[in-house]
Amino acid sequence: MTIVGYARVSTREQNPAQQEAALTAAGAERVFTDRGESSRKISRPQWDACLDYLREGDVLMVYRLDRLSSSDAHLITLINELGQRGVDLRSITEPAIDTTSPMGRALYGIMAVFAQLRVDTIRQNTLDGLAHARSQGRVGGRPTVMTPERVAVAQQMRAEKATFPQIARTLGVGEATVKRALAAARAVTPNP
Repeated sequence: MTIVGYARVSTREQNPAQQEAALTAAGAERVFTDRGESSRKISRPQWDACLDYLREGDVLMVYRLDRLSSSDAHLITLINELGQRGVDLRSITEPAIDTTSPMGRALYGIMAVFAQLRVDTIRQNTLDGLAHARSQGRVGGRPTVMTPERVAVAQQMRAEKATFPQIARTLGVGEATVKRALAAARAVTPNP
């Protein structure tokens, strides 16, 4: 078992020495440090190297969980991925986060359930809001460039055996836009 440390500071001006010293004092044999990297970024140079270095049975140690990610959903996913690889997680300043102990695993499981509940609640609220907007006649998204006149031109050209790329060039739109507009027009007025 190897204890591997990970430290991160958000700007180049910040100094990660405190994190690195704490990780080394807590037993980290190797410390990877990202400087000037946001926790919102999933891929960071030293983080990627740290993930590559970790092996089954190792312990990833961080000063605080926010060094890994600022997103609850991403953090839960990350901890699950580490667990699947057989890598435990320990936080120096958050002693409850220690998946090497039964209590730490239990607390993590509870946190994971609440984080997933939060994600599911946000998703459901979004879907409910979109359904309500649709029931009021509002449709989100970008307005279509395919006006009824353009659709009529596309239908006429298609009847004259023009290809989708030819129609798209003539109308100054993408080929997929032409296909979607013609499919929608067919759905509204099916051929006899």
